[in-house]
Amino acid sequence: MTLVPLGEPDGRDAWVVRADDGRSFAVFAVDGGFRVTDAVCPHNRGPLEQGWTRDGRLVVCPWHWYRFSLDTGRCETAPQYRLGVYPVVDRDGVQYADVGDKPVARSWAERLRAHSRGE
Repeated sequence: MTLVPLGEPDGRDAWVVRADDGRSFAVFAVDGGFRVTDAVCPHNRGPLEQGWTRDGRLVVCPWHWYRFSLDTGRCETAPQYRLGVYPVVDRDGVQYADVGDKPVARSWAERLRAHSRGE
């Protein structure tokens, strides 16, 4: 488990936080709480914190307008894309994103096999 502090919004609706292992995550202040996703769009690596939210349910990428559920990460624009979403936990009054462990790097052969399976 890796916990990343969310920080303070300072009047912003979205911002980026970084884990000690180098990964980046977008934080969205919606509906009086926070949603945390991968920082970049899986379609073409657009900066999601520069996008906008709709109805507190979706984030829209600013580059190509791909829409992702803030609850499930499912892409409404192109179902082959999925955005990582992470739970927010409270520890002694401080909000953190539980972003899990950093994925282990896969070999090219493993990547190709996963791609052929549609992963």
